[in-house]
Amino acid sequence: MKLLPSRLRDRRPSAALLVSVSALLVALGGTSYAAVKIQTSDIANGAVTSAKIKNETIGSNDVRDGSLRPRDFSGNLPAGPQGPQGPQGPQGPAGVSRWALVDSSGAIISQSGGFSVTTAYPTLANTSPEGTPSNALRANGNVYINAGEDLSNNGIIATIALQNTVDLNGDAITNGRAMGADANPEFSGEIAVSQCGTPITACAPAGTGNTNHLVVSPRNSDGSPTADGQRKRFYVIVTGDSTDPVTATP
Repeated sequence: MKLLPSRLRDRRPSAALLVSVSALLVALGGTSYAAVKIQTSDIANGAVTSAKIKNETIGSNDVRDGSLRPRDFSGNLPAGPQGPQGPQGPQGPAGVSRWALVDSSGAIISQSGGFSVTTAYPTLANTSPEGTPSNALRANGNVYINAGEDLSNNGIIATIALQNTVDLNGDAITNGRAMGADANPEFSGEIAVSQCGTPITACAPAGTGNTNHLVVSPRNSDGSPTADGQRKRFYVIVTGDSTDPVTATP
């Protein structure tokens, strides 16, 4: 075996040489890393899942606007979970403002439902003692309506409805401009309404003396009863609780 000269065997690398060689290796390694940097195309679809991403490592500036959305995105966000049901609100009144429109003959021509006319402007049997004036017309100025329910817990309203296409007094004026008391019966008049079957109001026609009936009395402006050809049409309105309807009896 051939030995190196003694001057070479005793020569060791200096510290400066070792540092230089290390720097060279690092530089070469960095260049090699850059050459094999992983690109988007190198990652299989679905390979990076939520479980592989550390929480709080991705910020909003790392994500393209609009890229995080449901697969079937249609412009609206998906509905959230169903919330608990809230408390039930108070019960509102039932059947408020049932109404009927009665024409000048005493017939219902329009209504919300449940009303029927029992008798209109009737002539009743004379019950006056012999030798005294007849009372057969005591109900002749009234219309008796079956409301189809007990009216004890209801309000009742009636109002005259104008009819300016009908000349009620034959003066050829139907525009409401005639001068004088009750000179415009097409526009004016009085009206009264009450529930039947009470100590306050007695309803004479047969079958009307009960709390399902109401009586309406349209009058001239001076309070006198209307006669045939002068009858007034009117609205009648029943307000309040209508949860106890019964079958209307004509």
